[in-house]
Amino acid sequence: MAESKPRVLVTASFRKNHYFCAMKSTSITNREIWRIATPIMLGNLAQTIITFTDTAFLGHLGTIELSASMMAGLYYYVFTTLAMGFAVGIQIFIARRYGEGDYKKIGVVFQHGALFVLGLGILLFSILFFFSHRLLHVIIESENIYAAAGEYLRFRQFGIIFVVFNFLFRSFYVGISNTKVITFSTIIMAVVNIFMDYGLVFGHFGLPEMGIGGAALASLLAEASAFCFFLIYTYVTIPHEEYGMFRWHKIQPRLMADILKVAFPSMLQRLLSFGVWFVFFVLIEKMGEMAIGVSSVVRSTYMILIIPSFAFAVTANTLTSRTIGEGKSDEVMPMLWKVVKNSLISSSVLVAITCVVPNLVLQIYTDDVALAQAAVPSIYVVGVATMVSAVAMVFFEAVSGTGNTTAAMVLEFGVLVLYVAYVYFMTKQGDIALVWTAESLYTIAIGAISFAYISRANWQGKRI
Repeated sequence: MAESKPRVLVTASFRKNHYFCAMKSTSITNREIWRIATPIMLGNLAQTIITFTDTAFLGHLGTIELSASMMAGLYYYVFTTLAMGFAVGIQIFIARRYGEGDYKKIGVVFQHGALFVLGLGILLFSILFFFSHRLLHVIIESENIYAAAGEYLRFRQFGIIFVVFNFLFRSFYVGISNTKVITFSTIIMAVVNIFMDYGLVFGHFGLPEMGIGGAALASLLAEASAFCFFLIYTYVTIPHEEYGMFRWHKIQPRLMADILKVAFPSMLQRLLSFGVWFVFFVLIEKMGEMAIGVSSVVRSTYMILIIPSFAFAVTANTLTSRTIGEGKSDEVMPMLWKVVKNSLISSSVLVAITCVVPNLVLQIYTDDVALAQAAVPSIYVVGVATMVSAVAMVFFEAVSGTGNTTAAMVLEFGVLVLYVAYVYFMTKQGDIALVWTAESLYTIAIGAISFAYISRANWQGKRI
């Protein structure tokens, strides 16, 4: 689909001076970057808060429950990555139309996205419902963890329909740079999840004591509450006529094909990425229940630490697409360096706090002193990975922001092959902290390759 803006041509010599010296200014201000990124940080807390809350409550029940919720939760997230990847494609389209000022087409894109995720959600739920017990039995060696993971998924699987639509709504609001809405949805999710976790896990407020099943049910209710909020808020506040929302548009096979052309590589890329992340923990689980218990609390801490870097990465994605749509491709690289600076500043604060008082942080998750002490070296390791990620993920998401999601997929696939081989080798060494160094290896590799692409490739003429 052709853009309304003229193609921007940039010579190789200009790119070299521009990208490596970064002397060109950008109209994007730090204030605007933070205006977009801050709500995204809070939005990224949506799933992280569920993980954090489940881990914090279940960690006080025992290592088995803690490990099972992590394994089942990761398994569940592997399925949601397809919706996440599709939402990235929708976000790129919406941001491009927004940058071009073609607002009415945003509603058309959103409707096509809604029809797709509805079918995708039904498909994913069917797979979870009918095949999870068999798949988990193959993946998980410990019978205790397998039984508890099955109990967790018995409730959690119903949330997949809400999750796919929540991703779609987030992509809409990020695409139009109105990310404050994501903050509201996150607050609602957090309140519902914490309240219901406390009630259903331990049997407070007159609710039944359900243990790990209660944590899963609380997460389901949190996801459903976020969906209801998005639906009502969008209907009430978004100008229907201006954005072409909440009206039936004729199905455009060409548009759907164009969306899938951008979204499918992103879907596959995220499926591979989170699938390998799941394999990471499957390999750790084979090291024993203590190793997987340690990784449960380290993973939850790590997911909090990387919230800023992923928020600024998403900001880079949407600003890259929007800037290109505005016909300002020459401002992309200086904008990215500005995003990197802010990403590093915000990430360093969380890393400093965590690494100074790691034991205090770990006490949130577990009463087991031995487990917490064993996790401290890995906390330092993921602290390093977080700082690398603050730079690397900005450039990686910018690759997708150019519209070339196929390039992003190919770039990550090569890195993931190296990642899996490295993790497999390190699990044989018996030191869990060494295994977690794979995160630094991954982010260094993906960042270097992505930077090379943005610096050298001819993405300025990419049209969507």
